[in-house]
Amino acid sequence: MLRIKYDDKITRMFLIACLVWGVLGMSAGLWLALELASWKFNLGLPYISFGRLRPLHTNAVIFAFGGNAIFCGVYYSTQRLLKARMFSDVLSRIHFWAWQAIILVGGIGFLFGITQGKEYAELEWSLDLVLALVWVVFAINFFGTVARRREKHLYVALWFYIGTIITIAVLHIVNGLAIPVSLTKSYPVYAGVQDALVQWWYGHNAVGFFLTTPFLGLMYYFVPKAAERPVYSYRLSVMHFWALVFLYIWAGPHHLHYTALPDWAQDLGMVFSVMLLAPSWGGMLNGLLTLRGAWHKLRTDPILKFFAASITFYGMATFEGPLMSIKSVNALSHYTEWTIGHVHSGAIGWVGLLVFGMIYWLVPRMWRTPLHSQALANAHFWTALVGILFYVVSMWIAGITQGLMWKEFTNEGVLAYPNFLEIVTKIIPLYWLRAFGGSLYLGGLLVMVYNVARTIRSAPAFQDEEAMVPEAPAVPAHAAPVAQYWHAVLEGRPFALAILTTVVIAIGGIVEMVPTFLIESNVPTITAVKPYTPLELEGRDIYVREGCYNCHSQMVRPFRDEVARYGDYSKPGEFVYDHPFQWGSKRTGPDLHRIGGKYNNLWHLRHLDDPRLTSPGSIMPAYRFLLESKLDLSLTPNKIRVMRQLGVPYAKEVETECRTQAQTQARSIAADLEKDGVKGMADKEVIALIAYLQRLGTDIKWRETGPAAASIQAPAPAPAVAATATTSTHPSKGAGI
Repeated sequence: MLRIKYDDKITRMFLIACLVWGVLGMSAGLWLALELASWKFNLGLPYISFGRLRPLHTNAVIFAFGGNAIFCGVYYSTQRLLKARMFSDVLSRIHFWAWQAIILVGGIGFLFGITQGKEYAELEWSLDLVLALVWVVFAINFFGTVARRREKHLYVALWFYIGTIITIAVLHIVNGLAIPVSLTKSYPVYAGVQDALVQWWYGHNAVGFFLTTPFLGLMYYFVPKAAERPVYSYRLSVMHFWALVFLYIWAGPHHLHYTALPDWAQDLGMVFSVMLLAPSWGGMLNGLLTLRGAWHKLRTDPILKFFAASITFYGMATFEGPLMSIKSVNALSHYTEWTIGHVHSGAIGWVGLLVFGMIYWLVPRMWRTPLHSQALANAHFWTALVGILFYVVSMWIAGITQGLMWKEFTNEGVLAYPNFLEIVTKIIPLYWLRAFGGSLYLGGLLVMVYNVARTIRSAPAFQDEEAMVPEAPAVPAHAAPVAQYWHAVLEGRPFALAILTTVVIAIGGIVEMVPTFLIESNVPTITAVKPYTPLELEGRDIYVREGCYNCHSQMVRPFRDEVARYGDYSKPGEFVYDHPFQWGSKRTGPDLHRIGGKYNNLWHLRHLDDPRLTSPGSIMPAYRFLLESKLDLSLTPNKIRVMRQLGVPYAKEVETECRTQAQTQARSIAADLEKDGVKGMADKEVIALIAYLQRLGTDIKWRETGPAAASIQAPAPAPAVAATATTSTHPSKGAGI
């Protein structure tokens, strides 16, 4: 036997970071909720406008709060499950400080508009590269510890850790492939339909393998510890793990139902999403039944309350997800607040409550002193639970209200609510209820921070935990009967387990992506679709920078109500030059794919200056600073060069003449504005954004000749892009954005 000392300092570091980032990330979320309830909370500042603040909130909660919680629990449990100190203290510290630096730099960048514009993957290429290196450091540290373990068989929690480490690496690398324009700007290698498929293959599985599998591993470790009982079923654990890692990776296309993604991919995503219900509920039952002998403690033990409620929310979210993936349900739920309610029932219900329970269990052990106040921990539980219910239920009601009102027709066959803004104003009271629920949840977290701080202050001088462990890898006493099962053999060969996991998670992505990328009929070419002019490309980058995709979709689905409200449905070939795609995931405002030519340039200028001027009652923030900021064309040649490398058919001379072309088109739009008395706009950012908006959905000339104008034929190279101004003489209308 050997006496070893575990590295508990790294656990304490990640635990404190988790609480700090939790407060910051959830405070940003509460402010965003207030910005939706009242546009005045944007304060007229570009740095905290909704579109820039939202990626900071999502990244801070997912990767800062959630990520630090994962590493806290993994570093604590791995050492004890393997009976070995972490492979390298140096790698542990590098991992900790580099992770915090990435989050800090990336968060500040989001406030300045530095983003790729891909949901849950907004970090630009330079930070993406650093993030990949840090993940490699974590993987080396973890697998190095596995290699020198003193416990032969791997416990179930470790399987889920292995699945997380491998799958997140694959997802991050494949989705993050991009060509740099500068240190803070890049374009993804995928475009349009392919980019949408890859992004939601990543986006759904970032939820699956960052917010699900690692926390299931933590559940399998900490719930039995808190309940002082073994996991209910070993066989159920085996089925849960392998079914989950195999099925989850296929489900991403259910985020793209009724879009321009091929139908076969949508159907595949739906089928596998529905099948996910079985392993998910198997895991939920395994967790709840592990608590079966500790129900009598639930009345007084806040840790068990957090764990029981967390696992229940896991069951709710994993029932709702497959339900919403069914096409007929998704037709109502997609682009609505229902999706937001679903996401948060998983994020703050399943993940948040599990993390709180884990921290309450860890703090007395890490600081060798009793928790300051059990009463405060119980108060935190009830405050958080009530906050979640206000949040989720209000978003369920808002989402179903939106979906039904969007689709309602009168007896005469016309839209009952043709003005999108009329639907937005109906759900504003529910936005206030969401903000109330969020404030309760954040208040509970602040109570926890106070409770933990008081506990740490009262702690005596502490040392890392010591343990007597076997000098050589030990075979557990139950190994003989268990070894009859094939999986027990695999548990003793962790690197074989890792390789098999890699194969299993790769299958779904390969089956979905290869045909979409290689079979041309999946994305038929439309000859009328041409690349963006240099000015329109700059306007598109401003659109992405300001996070407009957070509130507006660019995908008219083939539904009667959407065609009646927005125009001809969107075709796959219309997006072949979109790096990244901009189909969106929620409509706080209307779809913009057919906005080009609907309003004149002055309407767009006034709308961006103050949306209330054109759309009374709008909750959209004002973008007055775009009318004052100078348009920077210094990177335009580099952008055209990168686009040419990506296969966009710009002529070679466009790369050298792009600034002149952009200035010419800008002067044309500015001249049109001068007719209405608006002067001095030719060199402002707003001109580029107007150029982009006026271009959207106009290539196929659907207003003039209808859907038949979209001529679909074999791919053919497009001619060089000329600098032409796209303006409209349509009168300004009051239908709101």
